[in-house]
Order: sequence, then C-alpha cells, then structure tokens
Amino acid sequence: MEQTQVVSRRFIACVEQLKAQKNIRSYRQFASQLDYLPQSLSEIINGRRDVTVDVLRKAIEIYGLNPIFLFTGEGDFFINKDLDNHPNPLYEQIICVPATAHTAYAQLHQHKKFLKELPTFSLPDFKYKTTLHRAFEVTGDSMETTLFEGDKVVANFIAADFWLDSIKNNYVYVVVTRNEIHIQRVNNQLVEKQQLLIIPDNNYYQPYTIAAENIREIWYVRAKISPFLPSPQRIQNNLTQEIAQLHQTLQAQSLIIQNLTQTISNLSQR
Repeated sequence: MEQTQVVSRRFIACVEQLKAQKNIRSYRQFASQLDYLPQSLSEIINGRRDVTVDVLRKAIEIYGLNPIFLFTGEGDFFINKDLDNHPNPLYEQIICVPATAHTAYAQLHQHKKFLKELPTFSLPDFKYKTTLHRAFEVTGDSMETTLFEGDKVVANFIAADFWLDSIKNNYVYVVVTRNEIHIQRVNNQLVEKQQLLIIPDNNYYQPYTIAAENIREIWYVRAKISPFLPSPQRIQNNLTQEIAQLHQTLQAQSLIIQNLTQTISNLSQR
C-alpha cells in the first residue's frame, strides 16, 4: 500500500473519531471548516481520492489531528492536553506503571480515576509531548541483556486500527492483555494467524504466542530508563580486590593449619 493511501486511511480514522466524539456534526460541517468541497471530502472518505497536504494542514491546525500519527501511525489521533475531555489523558505528563500495578493496569487501563492515581513524570524531548506515551517497569529476566528487572521503558501508544501495519518484527513492544503486561520482542503474525509471536531475548525462555482477541493495548518501546550502575572497570577492580583478600585469608588459614599439624605431630612423638 502506498504511503499516501496509508495516510488517507489514518486521516479517515481521525475524522470518524471526531464524529464519534460529537466534535463535528457531519462530514459537510468538517469540510466547511476546512474550506473544502463536501463532495471531495466524500470521495476521500469512500476511498476514491487521497487526502491532500493542504487538507491535512488545515485539519491539524483546526481540529488538532496528530501529524505524527498521520504520517507514522504512532501515538493517538489528536494532540489534546485537556485531561478531562480527552479519551487518553496526559500528554505532557507520562504515566508510569510500576511493577506492583501491572495486574491492576491490565484490568483498569481505561479507567481515568485509576490512571490519575499512578505516578507521572515528564521528559524534555518534543516527541514525548506530541503523542501519548506511557512508562512501564520491567519485571523478571526474560529480556536480559536488553532490559533488566527494575528498568522502565517509555512507550508510544498504537491505535488498534493500525496494529496490522505498524507493528514491526523484532522490535520491543508493551502488549497489554486481559490479565498481564508483556514487555517483549514481537513478531507480527496478526494477518496470517491472528496472533503475536513473543520472542524473549533471554534464551532460557521459549517463544510463545498471544492471540489477537486477548490483546487490549499495544505500545511501541522508544526508550528505556535504567538505574545508574558502577562502570564495568570499577566492578572488575572491586572483584579483583575481593579475590586478592580471599587469597590472603586462605594463605593465612593454611599457615595456621600447618602450624597446628606440626604442633600435634610434636606432641605425639613425646
């Protein structure tokens, strides 16, 4: 599918969302606001014409369509910082889902009250302010040596309508199911098998599948936040010192045993 057709599909999805949220009464009203012919908009909606750059520019300016979503498929439909009216709140602030909240999040990820109770933070990069991001704490060791327990991944929301096109093989995603959160490398098998193949980086764990019907959310991992650790050289130096001290201790104990053995031998000869 050509890029212009893909962008047109995303544009149509945004318009449908505007109508569903009652931000526009009709396609005619939407076209009028963009100073665009209703007949031409109808042809775009019905797939007979591709959306133009001028229409996209006006829709972004007037209705807040998210340009990153339109051209990459990443993030939410709109740029909207109104926490009370937006269906997916918090753009400036990134919600962080700690390990202790994984199970609850899987069940309550659409509840605004629950989301507002989770910790939040912000990042300075512009890309984290124009699309919906969320942070998830890593648990377990199935993604070592890429991710370690206690790391946090910052991930970009992917709308369900674009899972088929946007999920790339061998990239890391956060897959939210009915009861769990999976932070894993993914192969997209949604078209042929209606499932995702999950491939842990740690070879101790076997690949497994998640059926499409069990998936609630998918987030594309864009960054990770790791606790600061000493440099490998510092760790090696400390280990070398510990080994040297242990060697000295063993030598001292060996000398004590030798002296004790000699003393016992002398006593036995008297």
